[in-house]
Amino acid sequence: MPLSKRQTLTQYLIDQRRRFPGASGELNALILDVSIACKAIARQVAFGALGELPTGGELNVQGEAQKPLDIASNEMFMRQTEWSGHLAGLASEELDDPYPIPPEYPRGKYLLVFDPLDGSSNIDVNVSVGSIFSILRAPDEVVASGRDVAEADFLQPGSTQVAAGYAIYGPTTMLVLTVGNGVVGFTLDPNLGEFKLTHPDMQVPADTSEFAINSSNSRFWEPPVKRYVDECLAGKTGPRGKDFNMRWIASMVAEAHRILMRGGVFLYPRDTKDPAKPGRLRLLYEANPIAFVMEQAGGRCSTGRQPMLGVQPDRLHQRIGLVFGSRNEVERIERYHREPASKEYAEPLFAERGLFRD
Repeated sequence: MPLSKRQTLTQYLIDQRRRFPGASGELNALILDVSIACKAIARQVAFGALGELPTGGELNVQGEAQKPLDIASNEMFMRQTEWSGHLAGLASEELDDPYPIPPEYPRGKYLLVFDPLDGSSNIDVNVSVGSIFSILRAPDEVVASGRDVAEADFLQPGSTQVAAGYAIYGPTTMLVLTVGNGVVGFTLDPNLGEFKLTHPDMQVPADTSEFAINSSNSRFWEPPVKRYVDECLAGKTGPRGKDFNMRWIASMVAEAHRILMRGGVFLYPRDTKDPAKPGRLRLLYEANPIAFVMEQAGGRCSTGRQPMLGVQPDRLHQRIGLVFGSRNEVERIERYHREPASKEYAEPLFAERGLFRD
């Protein structure tokens, strides 16, 4: 289709709103604000080492070192979305606590949670990074009273999301979005500064021969995960009867985008590496929005033990194990978690890499 005939993000959102004649248009406006923040971040990322950035070096609430681009990206999200009257509050990976809308601005009926720059550890080596966002409805009591938001207001299961998506900053900048009616992808036209609809119906293939996992953590994996990976590595001569390729980028947005475009399965499972952290990824602003996107595209997202969108959060920065991607592979991994472990996987002391093997 000629570029001039492709829908812009604004036109797409107007079409979606027409499905609901009583809609106020606030959600559309909020998504457009998010898209503007993503454009600003894309521009800053594109400058790389040439950009002028604030000083970093502090630790965020996760105990992770903040890079200058983390700080700048967080500011871009906050400044672009706080003023327009669509939000009651927001929460970010980079903020210890929820952020109430300042009193000088009107307040709205939505909550925004986001990871402003996922994969920022890859910035120095010029690997694709991205932003992840999720939009929730604020509790009625918050909207009616106008009080400042509290942590409990954000503790909603992923099934309550009204919109979610991510931007990926790579060779091109793309915005991938779901408003609960499938998944669509927009590519940023650098000449016009507009997101244009280029992927109108994104679908995750049900089957795959690719998986992504950080194999350096294999000694900490639970038996079902070890079983799944070992079967994939066994290739054609193993129980799966086919060869698999392994991918690992260490940028979840990049991993999710590859899977959305061509299939695959991503695992960052619960393990025993740090008992205080039952998972690595954050539930509210990483796992839930990616789960919403994957499920809307025909894929599946799970903890391994239960569907991700059904998990009830208990704290703002809660971590969780995550498996998502091609439906048949994720369902296989879930089945392995339900099945009693065989001796080989239940007693790793005597397994292939056990104490009594070379």
